[in-house]
Amino acid sequence: MSLPPAAIVTDIEGTTMPIDFVHQTLFPYARARLAAFCAANRGRPVLADVPEPALDTLLGWMDRDEKITALKTIQGLIWEEGYRAGTLKSVIYPDVAPSLKRWSHGGLRLFVYSSGSVPAQKLLFGHSDAGDLTALFAGFFDTAVGPKRDPASYAAICRGAGLAPGGMLFLSDVAAELDAARAAGLRTCQLVRPQDGTRPSPDHDTAADFAEVAAKYGLPHG
Repeated sequence: MSLPPAAIVTDIEGTTMPIDFVHQTLFPYARARLAAFCAANRGRPVLADVPEPALDTLLGWMDRDEKITALKTIQGLIWEEGYRAGTLKSVIYPDVAPSLKRWSHGGLRLFVYSSGSVPAQKLLFGHSDAGDLTALFAGFFDTAVGPKRDPASYAAICRGAGLAPGGMLFLSDVAAELDAARAAGLRTCQLVRPQDGTRPSPDHDTAADFAEVAAKYGLPHG
């Protein structure tokens, strides 16, 4: 049996929280406030990378679910207002917080890699229905390191974390992301949660939840 990983890199949507929360709560919340945001920030740096007309461009990107850094940054700023006001609270799968706490307390280094901006990631984990989980993570990565389906992105994460790829386990529900991570030398496990309708890939280990991940990889579990 191979040694347990030294670090975990986890995706967010479909892995630590339901896809429905993102698509039915967060995205509509941001969309409804985009017009006001654009009006309030016209001519400011936050919209500098958004072609005019900014509102139409942002709405088009959202319709196509584009993983564009400028869009993700703006969504994160809108969500920040909602979280700070108490209007938003993240829904985390019930197995996630206990597992993350055991892993962190057991000495594993934990990282997040998501297409959502780093500030948005911290909001999601900082205002969850399981409490503030941000202190459990050693680092957060977004598309500033590269696209999630590019092996070079995972190599960059390893360099940023100061760890060898073989010591890192990447958790995601998306097979193409897992393919890229494995190509960079990381170990991989697909979260196949029935609630999200994830289809298991024959090319990667699979787990139904974080408790099963722990059992499969010799991680601390209760």
